[in-house]
Amino acid sequence: MRYRNYTFETTLSDFKSYLKLERSLSANTISSYLSDCSKLFDYLGSIDVTAPEDATTDNLSDFLSSLLERNISKRSQARIISSIKAFYRFLEIDGRITDSPCDKIDSPKIKPYLPTVLSVDEVLSILDSVDLSKPEGQRNRSILEVLYSCGLRVSELTNLKISDLFLAEQFIRVTGKGSKQRLVPIGDPAIKSIAMYLEVRNRNGVKKNYEDILFLNRRGSKLTREMIFHIVKQQAETAGITKEISPHTFRHSFATHLVENGADLRVVQQMLGHESILTTEIYTHIDSKKWQESILRFHPARNMK
Repeated sequence: MRYRNYTFETTLSDFKSYLKLERSLSANTISSYLSDCSKLFDYLGSIDVTAPEDATTDNLSDFLSSLLERNISKRSQARIISSIKAFYRFLEIDGRITDSPCDKIDSPKIKPYLPTVLSVDEVLSILDSVDLSKPEGQRNRSILEVLYSCGLRVSELTNLKISDLFLAEQFIRVTGKGSKQRLVPIGDPAIKSIAMYLEVRNRNGVKKNYEDILFLNRRGSKLTREMIFHIVKQQAETAGITKEISPHTFRHSFATHLVENGADLRVVQQMLGHESILTTEIYTHIDSKKWQESILRFHPARNMK
């Protein structure tokens, strides 16, 4: 943080407590909110606004204009505006301001987000490209199998425990956002891959407190989010996949393939751990060409002369 202002720092700390204790937001969401607010505070400090309560609508508009000059995407702009609005809403609730300077600030209009999705063949090519002769090969193959078989978030994967596995019954227990747990089916390929990984998991030893964590690094402790991203990107390159993908791409692909094959949207929602069905509905729009062709093929007007 560049502003190094006691008022800014203490207010940000109070906002953090509000997000955690009253809004019950996840650690990642809180981190994003605080990071976005820090950007604003840096700007306010640079124009000699000594407290966030003193910021005007014009100040905020100028800050957002500065983001445009840095070519920040509309989606990132919308996220930052959302964070700032939440911050000033907190100041209102806490009685520190009576009117929010954000009231006249609108989020930029953005196109509906359609995530990158791998085809089944692309998923298989990535899985098959893993070199199982390498020390980390079986682990990496298992990671990719679980990401695709169960549609997990990265944090859910890194926190997955051996005690969460019920492989004989073909399901796993997943702890998602807000520490909410759900049961997710797991397919035979992922089960077999995990079983093979467990045979070699302890070769390098396991550090204390990580005995129950499923996927370990070479030092016997939990893998980081960054390492999972590296594994996925490296393996995609090895398989010759040119799409820009991340671990979340396997989650998107998992959900899309389920919907394309007729899975009930409510079931997919439960498996993904989405609170709202609206979040899951994005997967009904990804392969528009497929459903368009289906409609045209079965439309009664097709056979009319």
